[in-house]
Amino acid sequence: MTVLKNDRFLRALLKQPVDVTPVWMMRQAGRYLPEYRASRAKAGDFMSLCMNPELACEVTLQPLDRYPLDAAILFSDILTVPDAMGLGLYFETGEGPRFKKVVSTAADIEALPIPDPEKDLGYVMDAVRTIRRELNGRVPLIGFSGSPWTLATYMVEGGSSKDFRKSKAMLYENPQAMHALLDKLAQSVTSYLNGQILAGAQAVQIFDSWGGSLSAAAYQEFSLAYMRKIVDGLIREHDGRRVPVIMFTKGGGLWLESMADSGVEALGLDWTCDIGEARRRVGGKVALQGNMDPSVLYAKPDAIRAEVARILASFGHGEGHVFNLGHGITPEVDPAHAGAFIESVHELSAQYHG
Repeated sequence: MTVLKNDRFLRALLKQPVDVTPVWMMRQAGRYLPEYRASRAKAGDFMSLCMNPELACEVTLQPLDRYPLDAAILFSDILTVPDAMGLGLYFETGEGPRFKKVVSTAADIEALPIPDPEKDLGYVMDAVRTIRRELNGRVPLIGFSGSPWTLATYMVEGGSSKDFRKSKAMLYENPQAMHALLDKLAQSVTSYLNGQILAGAQAVQIFDSWGGSLSAAAYQEFSLAYMRKIVDGLIREHDGRRVPVIMFTKGGGLWLESMADSGVEALGLDWTCDIGEARRRVGGKVALQGNMDPSVLYAKPDAIRAEVARILASFGHGEGHVFNLGHGITPEVDPAHAGAFIESVHELSAQYHG
């Protein structure tokens, strides 16, 4: 069993006692950091950065060298899985991710392979192994994947979408095809996350970025059902420890009870939920991660501190809170403001523990 110098993140996910509330940030390795921009320039482009295990490790560790964060998250992208299924991922400047091939028919879905994590996504597994070695027990490493529904939207739309017109048309018009695609993605994500766990990820997060775009009935059938399938298939003990699973549906605040019944250890919350209210609804079952509006980081440090204090007070005393943003940190944030945020969480949360 790896000796962790700081395991408060894992302890909080398991609702065990901690000295202070642990904190990490979604997209903590990213464009708001000048050192990240330098590494990305060295790599040439975003995918080259993801596919180079040494550089992926370098950028994963950059925020930890700057801030006393309680976890590292693998530097990668949710769209590595559809890319490994042969869709040809590329990034248009200012346009975001695009695929050379789109999935629009039952035949397209039938033809998709289920990627082998070591063969087809070996660069991700190598990155996980490299990061774990370099971390040397400083903090735990989080692995992640996109949810089947979220990945399906990119595959059917051919990239990002505001209205999910094609994916929702398929969902309602040809539910069998959508279920076939989601089933294949659930199998792919399960083996991908298990590959990350075997390579050294000590917790995993499922990012359901677009689950909140669905109706309540469609969310249960086309998003949550497939995330449950993944959770059921994950390795939950490795290296002598429990491997906690975090489920994060952006815009999923209405469905916390059914998410909490999915078998995960923790739910990620976006900033539209009150964390105290969420705790009253599901806190007996799961830990909660979140949930400050990332835009607060544009404000001055005293305003950031006040918002951290408000969220901590809303959650209240006791265990089971991992502090995070309600979504990823944005590129325009001043790194000093991120530092003030992390410092405030550690300093102001001690009173709620012990």
